[in-house]
Amino acid sequence: MTVGDPILNISIFAAFVAVTLVIVIRASRSNKTANDFYAAGRSFSGGQNGTAIAGDYLSAASFLGICGAIAVNGYDGFLYSIGFLVAWLVALLLVAELLRNTGKFTMADVLSFRLKERPVRLAAATATLAVCFFYLLAQMAGAGGLVSLLLGVNDRLGQSVVIAVVGFIMIFYVLIGGMKGTTWVQIIKAVLLIAGAGVMTVWVLALNGFNLSALLGQAVAVAGEGILQPGAQYGLTGVSRLDFVSLALALVLGTAGLPHVLMRFYTVPTAKEARRSVVWAIWLIGLFYLFTLVLGYGAAYLVGKETILAAPGGVNSAAPLLAFELGGSILLGIISAVAFATILAVVAGLTITAATSFAHDVYANVIKKGAVPPNGEVKVARITVVVIGVLAIAGGIGVQGQNIAFLVALAFAIAASANLPTILYSLFWRKFTTRGALWSMYGGLASALLLIIFSPVISGAETSMFPNANFAIFPLNNPGIISIPLGFLLGWLGTVTSSVKEDPRIAAEMEVRSLTGHGAEKASSH
Repeated sequence: MTVGDPILNISIFAAFVAVTLVIVIRASRSNKTANDFYAAGRSFSGGQNGTAIAGDYLSAASFLGICGAIAVNGYDGFLYSIGFLVAWLVALLLVAELLRNTGKFTMADVLSFRLKERPVRLAAATATLAVCFFYLLAQMAGAGGLVSLLLGVNDRLGQSVVIAVVGFIMIFYVLIGGMKGTTWVQIIKAVLLIAGAGVMTVWVLALNGFNLSALLGQAVAVAGEGILQPGAQYGLTGVSRLDFVSLALALVLGTAGLPHVLMRFYTVPTAKEARRSVVWAIWLIGLFYLFTLVLGYGAAYLVGKETILAAPGGVNSAAPLLAFELGGSILLGIISAVAFATILAVVAGLTITAATSFAHDVYANVIKKGAVPPNGEVKVARITVVVIGVLAIAGGIGVQGQNIAFLVALAFAIAASANLPTILYSLFWRKFTTRGALWSMYGGLASALLLIIFSPVISGAETSMFPNANFAIFPLNNPGIISIPLGFLLGWLGTVTSSVKEDPRIAAEMEVRSLTGHGAEKASSH
């Protein structure tokens, strides 16, 4: 199945990649130090960083996955949008400013500030790499499905080649541009994505006299009453309700523990700008998720559930198919290039986060104990980028056809289980100890991963990664309802049973720094 004109589609893709590569290469000229490569020299304003955060956060899952989930499952699909948006309030109120004040480049800077540095950095880096890997899988799966739809590549081998090409372009972006280049790609992509979704939203509403009720009525006429009622995706049985609660917990609490989002707070010069960037992000992300409601229901009646599910990208094809229905090959090419840009930018952000975590936390501070030659850290970060890119390509080939909004929800569950308890305890509980941090991070991470491995996501159902095998002993698709409370419990238990107490003076210093910004990283002078 091919949609539109493959030559036109590839031309628009190539034009976008060419423009962003020029921007990345220009940005790379100022990458002289680790500060430039990791934190863009702390040179972005709150508005710019907020737009980049929106670019980072509005991933392929938001655009392709949620539009598809609403088109196919209606009401239940929109619940993803609600969870992803509400999560920002947790990040704004509890985490953003305090992290910016305390850290330098990574989440581990904050966690190891008043605890034993080497074991805590190692644990934080492990959790960061796990979250980034799951998130990368989702983006790669989206890239494969999208480009296959546009180029008419229906066989698995062709899709695998597409995923590999996306991976290599992403590796090049990050190697050359560092955080500054990646941030500019994300800003451009956020503007294009919100504008593109906005044009399609106005178009769909115009077809229905700018009347949302008329649009919903059309969707019901095609897809039936069920599209406006709960239960299409999360049925009304006990297990399904628990699964929904588990998903909601993961979405709402996961954002404040996502390493690639937290790292963006270090690219601004002050804590005030960190706050401003979150407010900007909330407005932009909120507006976009309102668009997804119209686009999802628009796809339900203009394209139809059967056509969406029959396309190469499955449920992720709803938005491109709607674009083709509205504006033919040209609008399809533009919207797909935007979706492709979305994948590239998010993948680049994830990769630089994972590389920074390994190079800064594991190599520089655990292996070398701070004795790193000039540019040694950035060299290791660049090698790590290549390794992570290759792993992401291999994983993306393995998860083709999965709903990417759903895969991202697993990354959120791991972030909420392994990272969030430790971050909150470190910032707000003076008696928190190294043992508590290690139990919380490793325990939350291990429980989330184990529950995912033995869940219907991996085996035992038609939609599983291994549909022909069945070792699913955990009935829920998302582990959050068990692994998140367990992460908090283990952090508390490890602390109260620990015989080694941490230095109260460093805890007091961290509290003062996190609340006032005193002693935090300042903007660079250039």
